[in-house]
Amino acid sequence: MSNYLFIESRDPFDSTDTSFLADTATSLKRRGNDVTIFLVQNAVLATRKQARKSQLPQLQESGIAVLADDFSLRERGIQPDECQPNVKTATIDQLVDLLVVENTKAIWH
Repeated sequence: MSNYLFIESRDPFDSTDTSFLADTATSLKRRGNDVTIFLVQNAVLATRKQARKSQLPQLQESGIAVLADDFSLRERGIQPDECQPNVKTATIDQLVDLLVVENTKAIWH
């Protein structure tokens, strides 16, 4: 079993290829891997409860951990209570900690 860390920076409502990340992450999780998605920059726009066509519910139903960069949220005026359930805020320091976990494969999208 491997650890996969996806770092998503693209706005899911502006970039049509963000569904690639959700499909790939879900497939890897089904194969028994640990999968985490870390949202940064405009990708945090998908965390809002009112976000339509967000892939986050699919990811969370698959058991994938979804983390959102606290700085990116603040920069876009998104408060933690405005985020979908099970989205956890995290710092870049936590991202670095995840990157150095043994047997972790990181994919930046």
